[in-house]
Amino acid sequence: MPELPRLLLIDDEPALADYMAAAARMTGFEPTIAAEQASFVAAFGAARPEVVVLDLGMPNTDGVEYLRFLADHDFTGPVLIVSGFDRRVLESAFRLGTELGLLMAGPLEKPVRLEDLENLLLSLNPGRVG
Repeated sequence: MPELPRLLLIDDEPALADYMAAAARMTGFEPTIAAEQASFVAAFGAARPEVVVLDLGMPNTDGVEYLRFLADHDFTGPVLIVSGFDRRVLESAFRLGTELGLLMAGPLEKPVRLEDLENLLLSLNPGRVG
């Protein structure tokens, strides 16, 4: 059986992280959840993901630091922003990611509708046919 593409998800809200991880599994990904920066960096280094899903509002770190980390590590997969911030903040972060050379997807605003999340994840799955 072929290996599933890896999706790294950073979100400090356990219920929402589980919800998004379940959507990732339903769309053909193998998700890993990180709740803070150290676990994100460790998971990124242990098994480089094909897709990163990023919450901008994290304790002790903001989403911009994660975008810079991904750019500094030459991450070439899609980066999906899912956050409860105002739409202008999401669009600003999206533009910054693009300026840093990242392949940006979304953004999706919280609360996220399962159908919207699944459709976007399906479009990002490199192994998905059809």
